[in-house]
Amino acid sequence: MTETHATISPGAPVFPAGRYGRRRAPGGKRRRTLLAALALLALVATLTVISVRLYRQYGDPAYDAQVITYTDITDKQVLVDFRVTVPPGGSAVCVLRARDRAGAEVGREQVTVTADPGDRHVTTQHRLATTARPFIGEVLRCRPPS
Repeated sequence: MTETHATISPGAPVFPAGRYGRRRAPGGKRRRTLLAALALLALVATLTVISVRLYRQYGDPAYDAQVITYTDITDKQVLVDFRVTVPPGGSAVCVLRARDRAGAEVGREQVTVTADPGDRHVTTQHRLATTARPFIGEVLRCRPPS
């Protein structure tokens, strides 16, 4: 009868070739971490470029409008009071809209507003004609005049 010793020799164990898959090379984890960091950096840079481009295209704060109030609501009109921020002494073309209780558009009009020289804010009223009784009057957007 032969005796098997259950002791492990000092040093790394030796496995039969091809039995347990390919051994990982030392330093592979560092390479994966570096690759993931570079991919994350590229993603952040791409998203930043897209955000800046979209802000320049759609987010011009030089033309900002706020509805103060809408009053004098009848079956044929609504009076919209609004304030527009423009470049100093500039003007803007604003699109006003009225909607009924169901949310359907019952009136729309473009209005040009002009600030006094040196002023950045214009507060104005506009009587918006409607095809039915409006529930709300609003300013959709303001842009520089063409």
